[in-house]
Amino acid sequence: MSAFLLILLAVTALVLVYGVMLYNGLVQLKHNVDKAWANIDVVLKQRHDELPKLVETCKQYQAFEQATLEKVIAARSRVHEARERQDMPALGQAETMLRAGLGSIFAVAEAYPDLKANESFQHLIARVSGLENAIADRREFYNDSVNLYNVRREQVPDNMIVSMFSFPPRQLLEFSTAEKADVDLKQLFA
Repeated sequence: MSAFLLILLAVTALVLVYGVMLYNGLVQLKHNVDKAWANIDVVLKQRHDELPKLVETCKQYQAFEQATLEKVIAARSRVHEARERQDMPALGQAETMLRAGLGSIFAVAEAYPDLKANESFQHLIARVSGLENAIADRREFYNDSVNLYNVRREQVPDNMIVSMFSFPPRQLLEFSTAEKADVDLKQLFA
């Protein structure tokens, strides 16, 4: 065997090993995005299960604003539908609506001292607030994972592997600008 042939085989083997390493790196990033989404999904399901309990507790107080409760129920349905489809833009919009509705419930509850003092209500408020914080933390991790994955998809030489195999881009989970804006306390208590 000639030296040229040995060098050619060695270079071919190195290129092949490098290509496999690139492919495996992209696969790992893709699965990290899936895992991050699964973590968000778990918390969204938990909150989805807690919200009817919160609404029912509020309904026990006859004068509690029905429109506020209906707003939360409708937004909960939209979040569930978007979550099932893994439609990130729709989920972001539905989350914004749901958070606004929850903010309204919290604000309206201020006018009901008996409701505020209710142990079940306090427990549910604490539970939902904790889940909201967990969603925010996991959304940050998800968006970081998506960003790393999407950047790698576009970089050379990874983009050659992407073009040969199925590595579709992923969407960030973003909330509307209203979600990011400061809360207008005057409006909540008006």
